[in-house]
Amino acid sequence: MDVLGFVKEFNGILWNSFLMYALLGVGIFYTIYLGFPQIRHFNLAMKYAFGPALQRKKGEEGKSKVNSFQALATAVAAQVGTGNVAGIATAISMGGVGSIFWMWISAILGMGTIFSEAVLAQKYREVRPGGAIGGPAFYIRKGLGLKWLALFFSIAFITYVGFTGSMVQANSITVALTTAFDIEPWVVGVGIALIVGIVIIGGQKRITTVAELVVPFMAIAYILGSLVIMCIYFDLIPQAFAEVFREAFSTKAAAGGAAGIAMKYAIRYGVARGLFSNEAGMGTSPHAHAMAEVKDPAMQGFVAMSGVFITLLICTSTALVILLTGAHKQAGLESTAITQEAFDMVFGKAGIIFLQVSIFFFAFTTIIGNYIFGEMNVRSLFGKVGVYIFRAVVIGSVFVGAIFAVTFVWEITDTVTGLMVIPNIIALIFLAPQTKAAYKNFLKKRSAGELD
Repeated sequence: MDVLGFVKEFNGILWNSFLMYALLGVGIFYTIYLGFPQIRHFNLAMKYAFGPALQRKKGEEGKSKVNSFQALATAVAAQVGTGNVAGIATAISMGGVGSIFWMWISAILGMGTIFSEAVLAQKYREVRPGGAIGGPAFYIRKGLGLKWLALFFSIAFITYVGFTGSMVQANSITVALTTAFDIEPWVVGVGIALIVGIVIIGGQKRITTVAELVVPFMAIAYILGSLVIMCIYFDLIPQAFAEVFREAFSTKAAAGGAAGIAMKYAIRYGVARGLFSNEAGMGTSPHAHAMAEVKDPAMQGFVAMSGVFITLLICTSTALVILLTGAHKQAGLESTAITQEAFDMVFGKAGIIFLQVSIFFFAFTTIIGNYIFGEMNVRSLFGKVGVYIFRAVVIGSVFVGAIFAVTFVWEITDTVTGLMVIPNIIALIFLAPQTKAAYKNFLKKRSAGELD
C-alpha cells in the first residue's frame, strides 16, 4: 500500500469509525445536559447575534475591541467553506436525499456543542495588548491543567492553518476561478497570496473588520441566488421536503445490500457532512468567540449557536438547489460538479460564474478566518517573532496550494483536523460542569434583569 492509500485508510477509521460518532455524541450529551438550549432559547441566539444588544454604542468600547458580531463573522468565515457546496452534494450522491434530514439533526445537536466551546473560550481567554485571545489550547491548559495536551492541540492546529488547510483552500480558489474565467493558475496564486498577505498583516482588527464586511455579503448573495432557483421551482418544494423526510427513514436496500442500508448511508453521510460544515466540536470557532467583549460568557455561547444556524441555511440552500433541479440524478457527476450543474441548468454560464465566485469567497474567508485562530496559538507559544514567521508560511502555502495539485494534502488535512479534534472533545467532556454552571448563572442574572 502506498502512502496516500495508507493515509486514506487511516482517515476512514479515524473519522467514520470514531470521530463522527464522538462529535455526534458530544452534541447529544450537551443538548440533554443543558436542557435543549438551542430550542428553548433560540430567540436569544438571534437577539444576541443580530439584535440591538450587539450594536456597539458610540464611545462605549475602544477601537481595539471586537464586538460579538465581528467575532461571529470571523467564526462563520472559517465555518463557511467549500464544504457547504461540495460537501452537501457529496452527501446527497453518497447517502441519498435522506442525508439532508440527518444533516439538519447534526446541526441542531451541534448548537449544544458549540455553545460550550464559546463559553469555555470566554472563560479561559487572555486579554493582551493586541486583543483578547483564547480557544481550546487555553481551556485545555487552564481548565484541565494538561499542558502537554494543549501543546498537542496547538501544534496540530498550527500545522492545519499554516500548511494543509491554507493550501487546499487556495487550490479550491484556483479551480473556481480557472473554471469561471480564462486565468492562469500562477496568476491566481500571486493574486491570492497578495490579498491574503495584505489582510493578515493588518492583524486581528483588520481580519475581523474584513470578515464583518465580507461574510454577510457572501452568505446573503449565495442564499439569494439559491432562492431564485427555489422560486422558479416553487411548486416542487413540497415534494422535495417530502422526499427528504421519506428517504431519511427508508428501510429499503441500497446497492444490493440488506434492508435498512439506505437509511444507514443517509445517517452516515448526512451527519458527517453536517459536522464538517458547521465545525461544531472541531475547535476552530472558539478562537473567534474568545475575542468578543460581552457581559457574560453564555451570551457569546448563544451567538456561536447562530453561526451554526447560518451554515445550516447555506447548506440547506445548496441541498434544495440540487434536489429541485434534479442535478444529483445526472450521471458521472460528483462533489462540486453536481452543484455547478444545478446552477448551470437554470442560469447557464452566468450560473457557473456565480457559483465559482461564491466558492472563491467561501475559501478566501476560510483562509483568513483560520489564520487569526492559528495566530492565537502561535502567539501563545512563540510570541511576536513566531507570528511574523507564521504569516510568511501561510502566504507561501497559499501560493503553493494555488498552483500545484494537492490531492495528498487534502488527505493530510483530514488527518491533522482529526488529531486536533480529539483533545478538544476530551476538554468539552471533562469541563461540562463548568459550562453548565456558567449557563445557570446566566439564566439567574437574566431573570434578575442584570443583562438587559
